[in-house]
Amino acid sequence: MATGGLEKLQITGYTDNEYQSQLSGDPYSCMLNPESLKWNKRIEYNKQQPPDSSSTAQKYKRTPSDTLDFDIIIDCTGIVDPQRVNLSDEIEELEKIVFAYNGKIHRPNFVKIQWGKKLIFKGVLVTMNISYTLFRPNGSPLRAKISLSFEQYLSPSTLRKIDKPESPDVTHLVKVIEGQTLPMICYRTWNDPFKYIEVAEFNKLNKFRQLKGHSNLILPPVNL
Repeated sequence: MATGGLEKLQITGYTDNEYQSQLSGDPYSCMLNPESLKWNKRIEYNKQQPPDSSSTAQKYKRTPSDTLDFDIIIDCTGIVDPQRVNLSDEIEELEKIVFAYNGKIHRPNFVKIQWGKKLIFKGVLVTMNISYTLFRPNGSPLRAKISLSFEQYLSPSTLRKIDKPESPDVTHLVKVIEGQTLPMICYRTWNDPFKYIEVAEFNKLNKFRQLKGHSNLILPPVNL
């Protein structure tokens, strides 16, 4: 919810991986918005060195899930919000959404982080670190910094839309250019120079570096 026109970051719990069944109760609305958010994306490669090359070939391996990291401040001194002055209750409310084990689904909840209309992240909590930074004279905490790290979760139906399978059963007829080696041709065709063994066997080649006398090669369907 917005206060004084300022949109607050909200964290909502869901009990299903399609994000249709919202957890009972209100979303957690941050008292103070994060100063920054770190949305991490990365790609993993298998680094292989072709037999006829001195450099490694980066073959695509996979794209791991995105992650989102940010810190929030919970200030229960009454300065930020005179209605929210119990730090234990605030942390418990947040933990109920992102961390607590939900017996109905036999796991912690699925989570949606939303800030305004543009920033929406759906995932699951990975880590939650609590640092208490201000205390009353009797030792009870008044303020805490919560460091949260989430990993993106994509439902099975979403993954099926992304990973549209394409048939690998494609045969290529390749014209051999002088100076080319079989690993070079395989790398150019499949981005994998190590398929040269299968291609050599299919074409009954004894040598993969010298391709003289072979103006054309048949590249059979292979298990990529």
